[in-house]
Amino acid sequence: MKKELVFLRTFAVATAIGMIWISTTAFKQSGNQRFSEIDVERINIIEKDGTVKMIITNVDRFPTGSDKINDRPTNADRKKRSGMLFFNEDGIESGGFIYDGKKGENGHSSGLSLTFDQYDGDQVMQLLTQDYREGDNRFVSSGLMFNDRPSKESQAKTSEIMKELETLGKKDPESAQKKYNAYVEQGLLGGAPRVMLGKSRSENNGLFLFDNKGMPKAMFYVDKENKAKLDFFDEKGNIIASFPENSK
Repeated sequence: MKKELVFLRTFAVATAIGMIWISTTAFKQSGNQRFSEIDVERINIIEKDGTVKMIITNVDRFPTGSDKINDRPTNADRKKRSGMLFFNEDGIESGGFIYDGKKGENGHSSGLSLTFDQYDGDQVMQLLTQDYREGDNRFVSSGLMFNDRPSKESQAKTSEIMKELETLGKKDPESAQKKYNAYVEQGLLGGAPRVMLGKSRSENNGLFLFDNKGMPKAMFYVDKENKAKLDFFDEKGNIIASFPENSK
């Protein structure tokens, strides 16, 4: 009886060790593993130290709200979309590629965006296309855009400030606007588009330049009647000169 118990115990221990060895070596095989097809909801690309560098995800598992990446909070107000997010060596989000598209009751909406962020800030370069249809009206725009961002911008600080302004705005909109302007003066909020190359919703194809407040300053484009135009604007967005002159 004792010999049988010793044998059973020895067998159990040997089996457990064998299973542990198999399970660990199975996931530590050298060389690349090859698969014909994989179905997956999300993939996290990480460094050896665990820092997430890129996320490939479906809509449902898109990080937002209470999710944290690299021990940093994610944008709670951002809409969930399928695509990719990029992170730098410090674990800070630095851009992404997202897309969507669906039919509605009276048309459809779709979009695609590839962005590159300022360090610890928002996007300074964006490749964007948008397509909206409402009944018989369809609006399509696409372009490459370059933006200015605040010099002291921080993703965590921006999130904190926006929550503060949202709370204050519900009680006192005027005070919230003044506080927003103060943060802009401090270089913590703001930003503006400066250059856009592409097609506008009004079907003008060309180069569009803006001042540091985001107001149009100059446009060189071909309109939907295939006429080439060059327009210049004042600080209020009014055309002050055009070529040809009769293009106003």
